[in-house]
Amino acid sequence: MSNFGDKSFSHASSAGKTTTYDASLRAYMLRVYNHMSVALGISGAVAFMVANIPALANLIFGTPLAWVVMLAPLGFVFFFSYKLNSISAQQAKKYLYIFAALMGLSLASIFLAYTAASVTRVFFITASVFGAMSLYGYTTKKDLTSLGSFLMMGLFAIIISMVVNIFLKSPALYFAISIIGSLIFIGLTAYDTQKIKQGYYQFAGNSELSNKMAVTGALNLYMDFINLFIMLMRLFGERR
Repeated sequence: MSNFGDKSFSHASSAGKTTTYDASLRAYMLRVYNHMSVALGISGAVAFMVANIPALANLIFGTPLAWVVMLAPLGFVFFFSYKLNSISAQQAKKYLYIFAALMGLSLASIFLAYTAASVTRVFFITASVFGAMSLYGYTTKKDLTSLGSFLMMGLFAIIISMVVNIFLKSPALYFAISIIGSLIFIGLTAYDTQKIKQGYYQFAGNSELSNKMAVTGALNLYMDFINLFIMLMRLFGERR
């Protein structure tokens, strides 16, 4: 009788810990998605503002400054990665939002090139696909590590192809890049979500590091969302 009581207490205690741990994980993931949502909002607001101020749009995209705007986000990602170990979680969050603003400047070209209706439509398509794949990455028991390695190789191939097509200007290659790129970022959404979840279990005991990793995870998901959106705009967007 005593043994039965000990086992019951042990089981209840274990269940309580699991429930608490799962609640903490959900809170962590919610923090990641909140950071990402704020970053997307900043990018959207900046892009919309630039696209609707003709003088500003002409200054950026009608001069060599356009190259600076296009390359600045890439440079900032390298800077962010370099500084990550030496900055606080609060500073990392500020850097994320600065990066989102820089990306918004670059994304203004989409608002200028495509109709507002198609931008809105593709945004909601992107949000739906992203949400479904992120949920899959969060809930699946399958280890996506090998998929991530394959997708990263595909990503590098896409980047090289995009550079080559700047000179070739091939419509067929442009279309192929858009299709394959969409599939790659769909897969990366699931992979990065699972990686963020695993990271929580690794750093859960360190509050500062956990908060910093939440920002890093938000950056990864933000990039997945933005790049998926760009690829889908190429496929389904209606040009002005």
